[in-house]
Amino acid sequence: MDYKGVLKRAVPFILTFTVGLLIAGLFISISAPSFRGKRNWKKHREYHRRLESENYRLRVENCRMRKQMAEMERQKRTEEILELKRLDLDVPPPPPLPPAPREVPAETR
Repeated sequence: MDYKGVLKRAVPFILTFTVGLLIAGLFISISAPSFRGKRNWKKHREYHRRLESENYRLRVENCRMRKQMAEMERQKRTEEILELKRLDLDVPPPPPLPPAPREVPAETR
């Protein structure tokens, strides 16, 4: 086995990695995160309660707006129907259909 080749590749990697960790350690904490942190459950519940109340309020508003829009559409249709009834158009009847062509017997052709 050629240990010299492995050392030529491993040593620069290890040195570069170490220098990178040292530089990163200046800006951020490299230690493992602590999951036993103190949580403020009261704030969490308050936020959740406000979010639910806002969602409920928005649902009610959406329902009200849908009903209002449906009422406006019904009113518009009613106005269109009344407008058509007000128009008293004198339209002549369509012309009568022309008589059907007579069939010529096949023997006389």
